[in-house]
Formats: sequence, C-alpha cells, structure tokens
Amino acid sequence: MTQLAISELTLSHFRSHKRVALSLESRPLAIFGPNGAGKTNILEAISLLSPGRGLRRAGAEDLTRRPEALGWKVTAVLQSLHQTHEIETWAEAGNPRQLRIDGKATPQTALGRIARILWLVPAMDRLWIEGAEGRRRFLDRASLSFEPTHADAVLTYEKAMRERNRLLKDMVRDPHWYTAIEAQMAEAGSIIQKNRSRTIEELTAAQEAATTAFPTATLALTSAEPIPDDLQAALAGNRSRDMGAGRTLIGPHRADLDAVFADKGVPAKDCSTGEQKALLISLILANARALARDFGAPPILLLDEVAAHLDATRRAALYDEICSLGAQAFMTGTGAELFIELGERAQYAEVTELDGQSIVMQKDTP
Repeated sequence: MTQLAISELTLSHFRSHKRVALSLESRPLAIFGPNGAGKTNILEAISLLSPGRGLRRAGAEDLTRRPEALGWKVTAVLQSLHQTHEIETWAEAGNPRQLRIDGKATPQTALGRIARILWLVPAMDRLWIEGAEGRRRFLDRASLSFEPTHADAVLTYEKAMRERNRLLKDMVRDPHWYTAIEAQMAEAGSIIQKNRSRTIEELTAAQEAATTAFPTATLALTSAEPIPDDLQAALAGNRSRDMGAGRTLIGPHRADLDAVFADKGVPAKDCSTGEQKALLISLILANARALARDFGAPPILLLDEVAAHLDATRRAALYDEICSLGAQAFMTGTGAELFIELGERAQYAEVTELDGQSIVMQKDTP
C-alpha cells in the first residue's frame, strides 16, 4: 500500500519541548508518560502539518515555550505518495505562523494537497452532548480531509457573514449594501453544503463496507431552520427578521451533525460515555478508510488518550484496525500497559518531565 508517513520530526521551543528530534517508521508510535509531561504537545505539533490552527486551535503566540518566548519551529520530512517533502512551520515572537514546503513559502492550503491528518482528542468526547458548533467543526475537519479548499469556502462565508451581521446591527436598510455580501455568502454556502453532504456520504459508505468492532453511526446533516436552495434570495427576504435578531438566522452556520447509534436506534447524545467514545472512533476510522481510497494512502492519525473509556477487547480491536489500515498513528496514554496489545507492531516513546522541560526517549519496546 502507498504510504503517507512522517520519517523525521523536530520540535524547537514548542510548548514544553525545548528540542525534540524523532526518527520514525511508518508503523504506529505509542507515546506514554504521566499527565502534563508533554505527550499531547507532540501530537499538536504534527497537527500543524495540516491546514488550520491544529488540534487545540491555539494561536501562534500560545505555542512558544515559556519563559524564553523566542518563538517556535516544527520541521518534518514527509513521505507522501512516492514523493518526499520537507515541511517547516514556525512563528517568531510576536509574528504570525509561517510555512515552507520544500524550501518555498506557501499558504497553508498547500498542506492539504500533500498530506491528510485526522485527530481524536479528549475534548471531542463531549461532542454529542454540547453545542452544534463543535459538531460543525468536526464535520468541517472531515470535509477538509476530502476537499482541501473547503477551509477557503468556510472562511469566505464567515467573513461575509460578519460583514452582513455588522450591517444588521447598525440597522442599515439600503439593499445595495447587502447584495454583494449575500451573493458571496450564497456561493460559499453552496460549496460548504455540497462538501458536508459528500463527507457524510463518504463516511456512511466507509462504515457500511467495513467489518469492525466499533458501532456504526447513522449520520444526517440537520439545521435549526431548513437551508434553502436559493440562499441568496432567502437572505434578501429575511433581512427584516435578521435585523430584529441582530444576526443572520439562516445558512450553513446553523447546521448540525446528527448521529444515531445504528444498532440500538439511540441518538448519540443519549448513549453512554463509552458508546459515545466508540462512535467517535468509528467515524475517525471510517474517515481514514475513505481517505485511503480517495487520497491513495491512509491518513496520519493523531489519537490522544485514545484508550480512555475502552476496555481491553475494544482497545485491541482498535489497534488491529489501525495496523490493518496501514496508517501511521501517533497515540498517547499514561502508561505503557495501555499499548501492550500492539507488541512489535509499534514504535514507542516515553515522555517525562525534568526541571520544567519535556524529555522524550524512543524505545523498541514498551
């Protein structure tokens, strides 16, 4: 199978890490150590090799190591579809994040053309019981994995909507101020809806085609109010109502991802904590299987504290699926015993803390 994998990773003054240099193989890497040692920071650095703000959505200034605050840098050698790429992303103190691929400055969207990275972090465990914003973000990350330009459509839509909302709050009634903005929202909104619908179709098909120990989720794209086909006309007709609310009340920004535990017919929000975690893992694995077909190689997986809420049987099943998929997965846990089912199929790294600095030691076995 064609591989997508990081062969070298270096962190400099990134979060708790003063300097880390890892030489990696394409098989999974199990990272273990006590809470607060810096395990998740390694995953966050890797997440910056994809478009966006990473798995914590942190600003560039927040990523720098303290107290030095000199700025930070992440470099990687990426093996992607029979090609090798050198990636550098960094931010100097007080400046925005920058990116170079193969020595050339480039926008973040270019990362989506050479890599696919998916992640699952503990904050997502509450995905099904909190507000719709988190579920939209989850769906948009999945959509971005299939269509790298999806982020551009989302940013375009949100920027235009902010401008429209400002006009609404200022009680501007002249339609000429709205026409171009609403046309932009409608165009970007159509792309967003198309990408989201395609993503749900891809995830559904990947779940149905797989034999897995994880539950299948029945997915649907819903909205507080139906999103009309002619969004531009609907926005124009809704101005008076929107003006009363001081914000835009219809559009893809009001969408939600609905999920049901298929075998039980129970909405995800009503499932147990363990079932909710299993549904999330199922969707990440489905996304990975669909990408392996769509992109030509399985994505890189970042699975933070993935063993939480999983019993030994389901944990072993997860590791079997990752290895069968052929994905390079970076997994964290507090103890080496959480990865015993991986055996020689994985690489290992122990992270400890000494004098406020994270220390990473690579190992052949746990």
